[in-house]
Amino acid sequence: MPAKPAAAPAADAPPRAPGSGESQVQRALKKLGLVRDIDFALYLPMRYEDETRVVRLVDTRDGETVQVEGVVTDCEVVFRPRRQLIATLDDGSDTVQLRFFNFYPSQQKQLAPGARVRVRGEIKGGFVGRTIMHPTVKAAGTPLPLALTPIYSTIAGLAQPVLRRAVQAGLARAPLHAIVPNPMMPEGAWGLREALSFLHYPAPDVAVATLEDHSHPAWQRLKAEELLAQQLSQLQARRERAAQRAPALQAAVDAGSLHAQLLGVLPFQPTGAQQRADREIALDLARIQPMHRLLQGDVGSGKTLVAALAAARCIDAGFQCALMAPTEILASQHFGKLVGWLDPLLAARGLRVAWLTGSQKKKERDAMEAIVESGEAALVVGTHAVISEKVRFRRLALAIVDEQHRFGVAQRLALRGKAGGIAAGPPLGDAAPSGGSDPQSGGAWGSMALEPHLLMMSATPIPRTLAMSYYADLDVSTLDELPPGRTPVVTKLVAEHRRDEVIERIRGQLAQGRQVYWVCPLIEESEAVDLRNATATRDELAEHLGDAVRVGLLHSRMPTAEKQSVMADFTAGTLHVLVSTTVIEVGVDVPNASLMVIEHAERFGLSQLHQLRGRVGRGAAASACVLLYATGDSGRVGEAARARLKAMVETGDGFEIARRDLEIRGPGEFLGARQSGAPLLRFADLSTDLLLLDWARELAPRLLDRHPELARQHVDRWLGTKAEYLKA
Repeated sequence: MPAKPAAAPAADAPPRAPGSGESQVQRALKKLGLVRDIDFALYLPMRYEDETRVVRLVDTRDGETVQVEGVVTDCEVVFRPRRQLIATLDDGSDTVQLRFFNFYPSQQKQLAPGARVRVRGEIKGGFVGRTIMHPTVKAAGTPLPLALTPIYSTIAGLAQPVLRRAVQAGLARAPLHAIVPNPMMPEGAWGLREALSFLHYPAPDVAVATLEDHSHPAWQRLKAEELLAQQLSQLQARRERAAQRAPALQAAVDAGSLHAQLLGVLPFQPTGAQQRADREIALDLARIQPMHRLLQGDVGSGKTLVAALAAARCIDAGFQCALMAPTEILASQHFGKLVGWLDPLLAARGLRVAWLTGSQKKKERDAMEAIVESGEAALVVGTHAVISEKVRFRRLALAIVDEQHRFGVAQRLALRGKAGGIAAGPPLGDAAPSGGSDPQSGGAWGSMALEPHLLMMSATPIPRTLAMSYYADLDVSTLDELPPGRTPVVTKLVAEHRRDEVIERIRGQLAQGRQVYWVCPLIEESEAVDLRNATATRDELAEHLGDAVRVGLLHSRMPTAEKQSVMADFTAGTLHVLVSTTVIEVGVDVPNASLMVIEHAERFGLSQLHQLRGRVGRGAAASACVLLYATGDSGRVGEAARARLKAMVETGDGFEIARRDLEIRGPGEFLGARQSGAPLLRFADLSTDLLLLDWARELAPRLLDRHPELARQHVDRWLGTKAEYLKA
């Protein structure tokens, strides 16, 4: 039977800081997110200690963590090699030495010769005999607990016993009645209070491995409830969005439309996947509900063209479109392509593409803001500057966010908030109104609060389990084809001591007229981390390759104009080798670059390695990616790093890379800031709990339809106000 938690006695209430409304302990608990009683109840131990039994010293082995009881035979403070307290404990079967390097006078008194005590710690053998370093010490005769002792993750200033009492009290007070009727829960599920009481205080005979790997039946109840709360919140967010209104963008796509003209000037035929995504987006834009679609595709799959086609449909309907990217380099790459494709076509309509970035001079920035507000800028491309308070759109109806996981909730909401301008004025250029004055068609601009359509793009494909859970509120379009002419990239693992061979390979590529990237994890030398840095690497390569080879440097701390100049030179081919930090991870497109060298590849994430590899192989020439790795003092690469490097060598498929990355690192890398402020799954594991996820996906709509109040209570219990972040 699980041990029943007892309410903490009043004497244990944390002391309050003088002149403060809350105690230091309460402030520390808040930092851990422990505010409501349910927060404490759901704050589960990271591990357990077995204090339920006392063993004899003679029966213990070195390396074991044990609890023994005996009499202190001697105790003294010594000063060799440093000040320490040393006591000897005899339990009648053997003796052990207790050592403390940090101790208080009270501990010395507690271990006075003749005192009978109970100690717990790890036994180690040594030159002076068996020793326990810094054991916990209690008076003998203290009742043994009936359950394993929970050990919680904590922070400085919050001692484990204090946190343990606070969690115990919160668990006792928390309303843990079954909100979801038990017949709806998975067969054999424990009650919620029963499960939580057991997980905080497990019986001593439990198989600890089942607690650590979350396979114990008590864990299944928590996983099921957590997944159900997530599915309910996502489904509710989708339904609330369906009740909102957006302008229906239904302009005719004929020979004179911007959409048709754009397709006509392209020097290539869009892939089948691009055409499919364009059709899916067109159907969304024609509705009066705001589009909320994720466009995902591997590196080089052509997301920018799909975005351009969506923008053209928006402009054809007489509205403005904004495209926001997280870095200036990525935004400028988009801007260059979109200007080339659309500006000549827009000029005939008296419209243009605008550029907004924080690095612009005031005069240029003011001019751009003016044409955005006037409506002359039909398409606005930029960084976070697009959502500046000073930027006012005249008729924004479509917001496109690239690399959406790099933006926070507040930033995406700010871009959506720019739609306040869609009520003003007639359609842009020569476009006809899309829907007349019927409010249900989106035409009554002055009488309704309208949302813009939202298209998010990601070059990190979303694994199926993530799409079913964290992205369940989105419609997803997938670009699963690469444009013709792309060549597969060969990936090679090369140890650091073979660096000279890599430099020779660079010479070979340069001799063929190709260009090379060399990516480093640091900008300048660091005393804290012994990694090759970009500045030193640029100097080293310049020296080895000679004066005839131009080696450039690119990193995030450079002035914007200098970064633009370096990228322009590399794109034009006048710069032969580009040494860079990960600032080139996304958005850089130089077809003549055929070799990517990634220094200290063992330090990069799998998704990041794949993105960097995607900078080459963009032309017809055979391309390669060299993962230059260092083994460190141990002579080996860590297990997680080895798994990442192995995956890079074995596959170039971004969807397979994404699946493996989810297995290695969990969902955080894919989500980025999507749910800033909302927790990732704390208990469920998307790689092992698919059956529970399927159960939650099936139950959520039934519960929301038939028992909406129970659904609301369930989400509030698990997510509280953080559920709001799931709607952004």
